[in-house]
Amino acid sequence: MPNYRRVWQPGGCYFFTVTLRQRCKNRLLVEHINELRKAVRRVRASHPFSIHGWVVLPDHMHCLIELPPNDCDFAIRWRLIKSYFSREIPRSSREPCHERGIWQRRFWEHLVRDERDYRAHLDYVHINPVKHGLVTRVADWPYSTFHRYVAQGVYAKDWANDDLANLLPYRD
Repeated sequence: MPNYRRVWQPGGCYFFTVTLRQRCKNRLLVEHINELRKAVRRVRASHPFSIHGWVVLPDHMHCLIELPPNDCDFAIRWRLIKSYFSREIPRSSREPCHERGIWQRRFWEHLVRDERDYRAHLDYVHINPVKHGLVTRVADWPYSTFHRYVAQGVYAKDWANDDLANLLPYRD
């Protein structure tokens, strides 16, 4: 079994990519967005974390979250979110996978190093629906914290409409 190296930083801000096992034509996350939101709320109630950025796509999601100062256990949060979501959705929604679980076993994480790294990952979170061809404008994707940042004046509503090539430094 591989030995994955994780960086456990109490109070750290992390970027995550979490993916369904069956990605091709799978719309499970957006079709059951309320169940996903419920699972996240439930986990935040018992294992707090701050959400800096989040985008939910049909078959995967990206987020920037920050853990409490004396806590570095992001793994339990993902285990619980995945578990609660899987139990909330109808059994018929899980059957196309024909496998034991709907999630890829692992997730990808990155400890954010500095303000520049933070901003690059926040931009990546928000541009992702355009990158995947789901919409042509960032503001058109409903399952994103982009709208919260527009309301706060951090992003303009038309952000990235003319400059996509410079905003996609990372790949899924």
